[in-house]
Amino acid sequence: MSRTTDPGGAPRGARGPSRRIVLRTAFTAAVAGGTAVILLPLRDHGPGTAPAKGPGHPAAGAEEFAEMYRGREIRGSATVLVPAGGPGAAEGGAAEPVTEIRIDGCPLHVMRRADGTYLSDVTHYESFPTLRETARAAVDELGTARLALPASHHR
Repeated sequence: MSRTTDPGGAPRGARGPSRRIVLRTAFTAAVAGGTAVILLPLRDHGPGTAPAKGPGHPAAGAEEFAEMYRGREIRGSATVLVPAGGPGAAEGGAAEPVTEIRIDGCPLHVMRRADGTYLSDVTHYESFPTLRETARAAVDELGTARLALPASHHR
């Protein structure tokens, strides 16, 4: 056996890639992969194009329901209105969240708090994590009473 080879058969002095090269390659691959994941949603919506679903579409994690609860019909939805082709349409900067609850066809005014919970005109001292729970609490509070139409409908 010659002294110019390692016991494994590789020539002396020939080594694999250095630790620095391996770490640099792994870091570059991670950055490229992360960038691709972040930019992937923008691929379908180029600059100046509106989403395919139209001007109003359900938000990510949005809620939509319709059910009978204690003899009352409750419906609710959360949508995001995105102006088609307007400035900020592609990046969602001009998106406006809209929430709506109807009890027996009458609108219930609902507000979203900064912590993501909802409160309504009927239960304005208490907040709820979902629109469905907000609507059910309003029905519980109303009992047999009906919601009054907004002042603009009384003319």
